[in-house]
Order: sequence, then structure tokens, then C-alpha cells
Amino acid sequence: MAHWTLDDIDWARFEPGKIDPEIVSIVKAASMVEHNGGVYGDYLCNVFHDDEAFKAVARSWALEEVQHGVALRRWAEMADPTFDFESSFKRFADTIKLPMDADRSVRGSLSGELVARCVVEIGTSSYYSALADSTDEPVLKDICQRIAADELRHYKLFYSHLKRYQEIEKLGVLRRFAIAASRVAESEDDELAFAYYAANDNGQGGAYDRDRCCQAYQQRAFRYYRPHHVERGMAMMFKAVGLKPNGPLNRAVNRIAWWLITRKAAQAEKAAA
Repeated sequence: MAHWTLDDIDWARFEPGKIDPEIVSIVKAASMVEHNGGVYGDYLCNVFHDDEAFKAVARSWALEEVQHGVALRRWAEMADPTFDFESSFKRFADTIKLPMDADRSVRGSLSGELVARCVVEIGTSSYYSALADSTDEPVLKDICQRIAADELRHYKLFYSHLKRYQEIEKLGVLRRFAIAASRVAESEDDELAFAYYAANDNGQGGAYDRDRCCQAYQQRAFRYYRPHHVERGMAMMFKAVGLKPNGPLNRAVNRIAWWLITRKAAQAEKAAA
């Protein structure tokens, strides 16, 4: 059951004068990725087909993800009344496909699938925390704070099942770290880039260019991160892969991660200019 509903949000507090125009385009994209949570829930149920307890968790998780998308959609439509979510989402859903006929994880094991899920929840919790901390628009701040809290709770939920499967599969630390790193790298695949394109092309018919759309998304999204968002995320990721969350290796990787984010943000700004 969802911990909140759309009725818990005070939509009357919406203040258009406090909107950062740059944030609207990435909220539009996020609304579609979150709204697609039902498909991911079906994929997880296929992969964990013999685990009824986890399938119930996956279905509940998917409903909350879809609610995130609905809340973000409503805010985006208030911020930009020209936003046509239905047609944009259709383009997105028709293009971005999961292997729905798979009955095994693309990560090679169920533990690996749960490591990847933990990484996604870490990334989204950090992302929405960064947006909440950066925006002065009260309704968006409220929505992002709620979603960030949900994603943190989802991480803890997936992590609890990861520990259960680790007792059986005993996936090594290096393998878990490799899966986590590969899932982080997938943030530059077509999902986010095409979501940004579908949400902001506005029917203009421009050809989809993944590199250009990825840069446009990163130019807007990365500017909102601060070091503490990355530090918390890296600590959670290290915990998921079986490493000390506050050790010297974590501190070193943390510095590298922050350098990469600032470097990519600068490159995206330069490309946009």
C-alpha cells in the first residue's frame, strides 16, 4: 500500500513564479520513466517467478513507482500546460522495451538482479533529494521529498531480499561490484535520453539523437547535485555490494564519482553553448 496519495499533496500551494524553467524538462522525462514502473514490475515477476513473496513486493513497488509518475505528470502539466503526456508517453513506451519474455535475470542471477535494483533506487533517491533541495517551488519540493523517501525505503526493501538470496547464491563482491558499475553506466543508455526527447520534442519532428539528448538531460540534471547527495549514494551502493560503506575505498570512489559528475556537467554545458 502506498505511504501517500495525490490527495496528500497541497496542489493549491503551486507557485509558478518559483519554477526554474530548466527543471521542468527533466521532470517531464522523469514522469514517464516512473510511470513505466508497471512494466518493470511485470519483468521482476517473470524473473522471480518461483518467489511469491517477492512477486507481491514487486507489484506493490510498481504501484508506488506509477504513482510517482502520476504526481510528476500533474506538476509538469501545471508548470507547462502544453505538455502532452499521453502522446509523449506512448512514444516512450513504444520505443523503450524490456525483455518481457525472459524468465531469467539479464544480470545472470537473482542476487545480481537485486543488486541492480538497489543501484536504481540509490540513484533515484539521490536524484529526487537533489531536486527537492534545489527547487523553491513548494509543490515540486513536496513531491520530490516524498519520492526520495519512497526510493530510500525501496532500496532497503530490495536490500533485505538481496541478503536472503545471497545466503543461497553467495555472489562474490567483485561480481556484485561489476553489476553495480554496469547498472550505473546504463544511466546513459536510451531510457533517460529517449524519455527526455519524447517529453520535450513537442511534436516538432526532430530526429532522435541519443548523445545530444543525453547531454541535454545531463546538463540540466547534474547541476542540482551536491557532494552530500553523491556521498550518501556511494555509501549505500558499497553496502549493497558487500563493501564497507565508510572505508578508504569508498572515499576514493566517492571522489572519482563526484569528479565524473562535475566533468560530465561541464561537458554538457560546453556542448550546449
